[in-house]
Amino acid sequence: MGAATIGQGIIGMVGAGKAASSARARARDSKNERDRLARELQTLEDGRQPIINPYANVTDTSGELSNPYENLGVATQAAEFQAEQSDIALANTLDTLRATGAGAGGATALAQAALQSKKGISASIQLQEAANDKLVAKGAQKLQEQKMAEQQRLQNADVMGQTFEFSTRENRQVSEMNRAAGLLDNAQQQHYSNQTAAAAAEANQYNAASNLLGGIGSVIGG
Repeated sequence: MGAATIGQGIIGMVGAGKAASSARARARDSKNERDRLARELQTLEDGRQPIINPYANVTDTSGELSNPYENLGVATQAAEFQAEQSDIALANTLDTLRATGAGAGGATALAQAALQSKKGISASIQLQEAANDKLVAKGAQKLQEQKMAEQQRLQNADVMGQTFEFSTRENRQVSEMNRAAGLLDNAQQQHYSNQTAAAAAEANQYNAASNLLGGIGSVIGG
């Protein structure tokens, strides 16, 4: 009976030792996996993109604005033309009067008629020049507004593009970190389970050794 007890104790101790050794190996493996995943998660966190300001490159374009009406020219050419034509008309009239021997009243009337005709031509030219200047200024203002609108559109597009790129990378990085964190949690739970199993196996090994010693003691004592 004592020999059988000792044999059973040896078998139990050997089995418990193997179980304890296997449990400790699983605990070491789970610890290594947990540590690896922890390093991987830390690497992902350290590699996250820096926070950006998508408006950093937006510039002030107000300095490009100008007043297209500021340098409008006055239609002086029309006035000069009017004065020249008036002088010529008066000179021609006087020459005609001298040649024909007409009276002073006829000369005055003829000069006034010539002057009135030239005034009409001058006024027409002056109005046309003023209208042209306004059209040029209006066109310049419209072109300036279009350029400013295009600059604003490009700046907005740049901001939206940077924001989209940042958000996309951020979402991907957060997804990777969440996945790594989930795997780390699972590895931590598995390691805790393996540690518990290893502790239980070591306790069984200790109990098996105690039983073996007790059996040996009984045989010796018997």
